[in-house]
Amino acid sequence: MDAVWQSLCDRLGTKYPIMQDGMGPSPTTSLATAVSAAGGLGSVSTPGLLTPEVELRKKLRDRMEQVAVNAEGPFAVNVPVGTLASGEMIPSSAYCIDEAIRVKLAGGPVSDHFVAITTSAGFPGGFTEQIKEAGLIHIHKAGSVRHAVKAAEAGVDVVIASGFEMGGHTHLNPVSTMVLAPQVIKELDIPVIISGGIHDGYGLAAVLAMGGAGVAMGTRFIATTEHEWHQNYKQYIVDSGEWQDMTYQGYYAPSRGLKNAALLEELPAIKATGISVDELNQWKEDRGYLAQMEGDTVKGIVVAGQVAAAIHDIVPTKVLLERMMDEAIGLLEATSSSLGALKATRG
Repeated sequence: MDAVWQSLCDRLGTKYPIMQDGMGPSPTTSLATAVSAAGGLGSVSTPGLLTPEVELRKKLRDRMEQVAVNAEGPFAVNVPVGTLASGEMIPSSAYCIDEAIRVKLAGGPVSDHFVAITTSAGFPGGFTEQIKEAGLIHIHKAGSVRHAVKAAEAGVDVVIASGFEMGGHTHLNPVSTMVLAPQVIKELDIPVIISGGIHDGYGLAAVLAMGGAGVAMGTRFIATTEHEWHQNYKQYIVDSGEWQDMTYQGYYAPSRGLKNAALLEELPAIKATGISVDELNQWKEDRGYLAQMEGDTVKGIVVAGQVAAAIHDIVPTKVLLERMMDEAIGLLEATSSSLGALKATRG
């Protein structure tokens, strides 16, 4: 019988049990292409959630086509499905899922490489049937055991169990990865991918040892040579240290980024002016672009996870994935060879 990670790799069409998490609002097309070519599952990130519908659909379609033209393997599309304070789902979520499915059903090179939709932030049940009917794998990210179980009951194919230490939009009730991951893996009968704090072969080995189907990473993939975000952003991650991350209110849940003037000074000041929720969300989105694409790590919001403190280099994606696999295999082989001595202690 194939290991759970091997079964999922076969289903996705990947060589390695490593996935690129969705990131935004700036493009991740070059990164997704590089991850796909290196043997992982690349992800096309949703354009800014505040983008008007026609422009949003075009941007997403263009990004998918750009990856497919250069793809050597499969890719996914990531779509947050969170709700606003009013309880209403962000309309752009439905637009993006609908457009992605249109592209899949149209056939052709893009459809051939496009294998999965990843949803996050809210309950995915309203989309599962149409995603699967289109021939796509539905992957959903959850930050608690109860939400993971609910997603599985709704019919998703794969769950990403993500710990609170992750970058970008995280969870209202904080549960760390090493607390969450084994619980979700034991509770579900479907493949479980783990994210939050993963950056190397040590994390991958731990996930595979506990029965996980693979790992998903965001922050670690930012610091790669192929990623199109600004070099200053990548270097800010490499230069960050312990306790430099912080959470702040995102669109529909807390978000995690790295401390700078934008988050420590400007955000509190602008909130104190009584700015509307829509205007504040637009400010955050604009400041995300400012850091990601223009390299302003002072006035821009540098979204990243706690794991930024453990990242010390900017490397080609292929080198990263192969290094992770070598580390994980070495660790698992060493553990396997020492099991005899461990068993002997039991008498």
